[in-house]
Amino acid sequence: MRTAGKIVSLKKALALRAALKKAGRRAVFTNGCFDLLHAGHVWSLEKARSFGDFLFLGLNSDASVRRLKGAPRPFNKARDRAVVLAALEAVGAVVIFGEDTPLKLIKALRPDILVKGADYKNGIVVGAEYAGRVRLVPLLKGRSTTATARKMGRR
Repeated sequence: MRTAGKIVSLKKALALRAALKKAGRRAVFTNGCFDLLHAGHVWSLEKARSFGDFLFLGLNSDASVRRLKGAPRPFNKARDRAVVLAALEAVGAVVIFGEDTPLKLIKALRPDILVKGADYKNGIVVGAEYAGRVRLVPLLKGRSTTATARKMGRR
């Protein structure tokens, strides 16, 4: 599938999810802002994909990133972030959502596996009750959008 075709609406994501379920394939879900893509992001997405047959990626909208991270975030617009993420082999579909959490998206998709970083607050994962299983993956040490932004500001 071409990169642009991997950026889908919730309606299209639900159709993909139904087809996966019918075929007996496991759907994985993860989410994030992915404002400045780095090696830690790629590693975690590849790890998430390894838990199933198809990876749905929930991507925070620009307004959502701004509410969660503050100004001047996001550095890159949602559509641009979606294109970069959709180009990754591990990502099956990207769905942009406007809420602060992906609860609505997870509730609708009901993934077999929900993946978050191991740093997730108190191990409480939003939407866990709508997923078959939750997997927490370790983060690559020293890789973060905040650290990258700080380095860029020093130049």
